Amino acid sequence: MKRVSQLTALALFCSLASLSSLAAEMPDTMTLSQLQEQHGAVIDTRASAFYNGWPQSLSGTSGHEPAALNLSASWLDAMSDEQIAIWAKQHHLTPATSLALYGGDKTNQAVKARLEKAGYTHVSLLSDALQTPARLQRLPHFEQLVYPQWIHQLQQGNPVTAAPAGNWKVIEAAWGAPKFYLLNHIPGAGYIDTNEVESEPLWNKVSDDKLKAMLAKHGIRHDTTVILYGRDVYAAARVAQIMLYAGVKDVRILDGGWKAWSDAGLPVERGMPAEVKPAADFGAPIPGQPQLMVDMEQARGMLHRKDASLVSIRSWPEFIGETSGYSYIKPKGEIAGARWGHGGSDATHMEDFHNPDGTMRSADDIASMWKSWNILPEQHVAFYCGTGWRASETFMYARAMGWKNVAVYDGGWYEWSSHPQNPVSTGERGPESSL
Repeated sequence: MKRVSQLTALALFCSLASLSSLAAEMPDTMTLSQLQEQHGAVIDTRASAFYNGWPQSLSGTSGHEPAALNLSASWLDAMSDEQIAIWAKQHHLTPATSLALYGGDKTNQAVKARLEKAGYTHVSLLSDALQTPARLQRLPHFEQLVYPQWIHQLQQGNPVTAAPAGNWKVIEAAWGAPKFYLLNHIPGAGYIDTNEVESEPLWNKVSDDKLKAMLAKHGIRHDTTVILYGRDVYAAARVAQIMLYAGVKDVRILDGGWKAWSDAGLPVERGMPAEVKPAADFGAPIPGQPQLMVDMEQARGMLHRKDASLVSIRSWPEFIGETSGYSYIKPKGEIAGARWGHGGSDATHMEDFHNPDGTMRSADDIASMWKSWNILPEQHVAFYCGTGWRASETFMYARAMGWKNVAVYDGGWYEWSSHPQNPVSTGERGPESSL
């Protein structure tokens, strides 16, 4: 057996003593004020719905602790150790940062174990979490992003927070025939083909007359609460944004889409949608909110302004002109002077806006991402992408975040690039290019 020198043994002893001392210095629990004195970080281990503002019970508190980060225990199986490290780095956490968790006992322990495995050993529990309602923060319109159990309780006739004021419908939205819907869908859900709300050649929204007919066909009036979901969140968001433009007052989307319902293990149905009784009248003029859409001339007028942002929700390769992003859009490039609002890895992904489970990333993260490109809540902001789907998803998030003056440039890159006189940019560039 190899002998250990006295010097090595002493060094090992000192190292262990130092680690023991650090562990001893870190209390099992901390109050928010104690954590703030140490410039530490609070982490909410609950599902994002509760972090965003949904109460966990009808009489429960609403929101999250000030400046809390959300690291839901439900995401951990989908996150590698490297992804945990990336998440921590994105939020400026180091192994020396004091962390305090709150949520449930099981969720706290699960997150604590993963953080410690990643080298974050200064982890306590927040002892006064959710006990001072006045200090809690929430999405201004969290109710616009519903979660699976809320829909289920509503369908069961049970009382729910932010209940619809009148009649309501759950509808799945997707492109084309309802092939996946036929296999399984939320019980009682209707089905809307996105071809009913947008059309070629540019995949812009259909005329107001066609919108009126489509809404009547699905039994939707201006005062019907419509809860939309999709296999892809942005399909539901596209329909939602157009319905809001038309004048439906209360339109919500299922945060995380079909995957969220499936992951929750809630009941499903098979087969064709039930026959719907058409609405005799929409009950209000269409469009009810024309300001939610901007056309090409309005989009051009928003460029290079401090009080407005025309925002590209496209992947970086699309933004710098490496690819158009679409097989049917040939020109590559970007609207000259547009600000990059992030997107995802390509034209069919939105990772920059999603938690690991596909739900909306925290509002603080999104606002910070946008601020770096001079996209601010007090501006007039219009989002666009290739043809409107990704832009509509970010519109719905900005709306839930309480941004007051947001719209979608419906034509997007497809329409803009079809007019050769429109200014186009390509190549690497930063936020200063839009000033």
